[in-house]
Amino acid sequence: MKKLLFPFILLLVLMVSACSHSSSEEKASTAEAKEEPKTFTYQSETGPVEVPTHPKRVVMLSGFTGNVLSLGVNVVGVDTWSKTNPTFKEELKDVTEVSEDNLEKIIELNPDLIIGLSTVKNVDKLKKIAPTVTYTWGKLDYLSQHVEIGKLLNKENEAQAWVDDFQKRAEDIGTDIKAKIGEDATVSVIEAYDKNLYVYGNNWARGTEILYQAMKLNMPEKVKEMALKSGYYTISAEVIPEYAGDYVILSKYANADTSFEETETFKNIPAVKNKQVYEMAGDGASFSDPVTLEKHLKFIKESFLGK
Repeated sequence: MKKLLFPFILLLVLMVSACSHSSSEEKASTAEAKEEPKTFTYQSETGPVEVPTHPKRVVMLSGFTGNVLSLGVNVVGVDTWSKTNPTFKEELKDVTEVSEDNLEKIIELNPDLIIGLSTVKNVDKLKKIAPTVTYTWGKLDYLSQHVEIGKLLNKENEAQAWVDDFQKRAEDIGTDIKAKIGEDATVSVIEAYDKNLYVYGNNWARGTEILYQAMKLNMPEKVKEMALKSGYYTISAEVIPEYAGDYVILSKYANADTSFEETETFKNIPAVKNKQVYEMAGDGASFSDPVTLEKHLKFIKESFLGK
């Protein structure tokens, strides 16, 4: 009988020990989670800033709203451009529109983090409301900017994972587009805004980063000459043929003057004759965050590949 009881008792002891060890590990893990600091020092371009480890109420005074939304962080206030951007209509329907000129409204929102552009006014006053981090537009490329905002929000790994995946998908689609239109084909991005016409370089949203950087599609020589360095260049309807590539992405704002499309000059452009002009909604196209980039990648894929 003793021989039968001994193995049973030994097994029981081992099970109790294992459970005790597991319980200790869970308690230790829970303790570590509880001990996570509420803030950390973020190295911003203007110096170190003490920011919340897990921000809950972010106010955006910049064009980076989509970066924050894509990382699942709660936004309680946004600038006018973000609020009126149709791309974010659902996400921002209950979010308050704010500006750096209305500090009282920002105070009412009780933010724990404010993100803005380096050109934002009243920075010193904003810092008294909540930790404030500003970025210089264009200082970082569009993907590095997302990773940087990921660092600020303590979500760098998530931001980097999206960047890696997006780059791969954009490059693959670009390869398919080149196979269809030819290695030497050129693409230009032209926009009608109000009564003006613009042509864009390789880093001015409207899909330009995807077309020229990720996909490495060709830019017409005249566009390179006039818009590559500055990012954009104002043109007249009469000179559109000089800037139009074999394929044209035409960004059109809802209230834009599009009378140029009725001119013989425009109608005789090869891209127009060959039905290789793809119209993009201009409203909201001036952003280059993950939400907008995903939208533009889908548009480019469907326009060139028809799927």
